[in-house]
Amino acid sequence: MSLVKTEVRGAVGIATLNHPERRNVLSQPMVQAIVAALHDFARQRLRVVVLRAPAGSTVWSAGHDVHELPESGRDPLGWDDPLRHLIREIEVCTAPVMAMVEGSVWGGACETVLACDLVVAAPSATFALTPARLGVPYNISGMLTLLNASNIRIAKEMAFTAKPISAERAERLGIVNHVVPTDTLEAFCLAMAGDIAANAPLSVAVMKEQLRILAGAHPMTPQGFERVAGLRRLVYDSADYREGIRAFKEKREPVFRGE
Repeated sequence: MSLVKTEVRGAVGIATLNHPERRNVLSQPMVQAIVAALHDFARQRLRVVVLRAPAGSTVWSAGHDVHELPESGRDPLGWDDPLRHLIREIEVCTAPVMAMVEGSVWGGACETVLACDLVVAAPSATFALTPARLGVPYNISGMLTLLNASNIRIAKEMAFTAKPISAERAERLGIVNHVVPTDTLEAFCLAMAGDIAANAPLSVAVMKEQLRILAGAHPMTPQGFERVAGLRRLVYDSADYREGIRAFKEKREPVFRGE
């Protein structure tokens, strides 16, 4: 079974996550399949990419595959982590990437959606950042993705509470471009993709890259960067981190002690 189904409609490439048995978890094989689809669309010189789950999904993606995270001994979300690779590929894809969202979006999948250039959601969509529920230290670039998609107070609320926010609220906050009735979601997304595809592709690609660079232009001293990076080790070397991973695998609530 292909983990990602692809389809081309005119100048628009559609990549559909296709692993419902595991709620479209972003495992290494799933990430590789998405990246391969992006590369294939680029070879075809398609002008827009739509990333979606199957119609009627109750879970768009459950996020990072926790079973792939180490229990201790090394940074769980380093540069070579599959999710980091996926986020970079979405950001550097020359074609705008649109997330078409039905159902709940959890953890790393939330960052994946927020890394897309446009987000269109059904009313059923919810968005939750869940590292605090697992005791996982989120990485710096992931925090920057969140900050670029929302203001800092909303970023703090999502990160600290790990509670989902609704599509309607996300639209009010500017995190989501549009909330569209489920029965017209696909037509709306494809119409918007058609509008983009009708414009000059080089102009769109250059503006996307300009905006990517500007969004990442946050000044930081070397000392500040070292401090932020070092804070992660406090978490992934902790007993709470090991407890969070074990509790997830054992399907129980974690008991965090702040140690």
